Amino acid sequence: MRDARDVIIRPLISEKSSDLMETNKYTFVVSGRANKIEIKHALEEIFDVKVKAVNTANFKGKKKRLGRYPEGKKPGWKKAVITLAEGSKPIELFESR
Repeated sequence: MRDARDVIIRPLISEKSSDLMETNKYTFVVSGRANKIEIKHALEEIFDVKVKAVNTANFKGKKKRLGRYPEGKKPGWKKAVITLAEGSKPIELFESR
């Protein structure tokens, strides 16, 4: 099993993720090689919360122009939406904003 800090890259803050926080769901950018079980264990270890469900989505990198070169590519990434169990405390990282 990987280190928890290698699985969770950063929180994803957007208007949609802010709306999901009201329903006890939090969004993170995670390692592309991490599976749902690793993501669940990493979040429970880092934030000391009880995770009910993990939903993931892979996003392909978009093609972009890079200066004088005709075409380049932005890296792909993986998103995880975490549902916390009932009675679990909110994640402080998001509450401070």
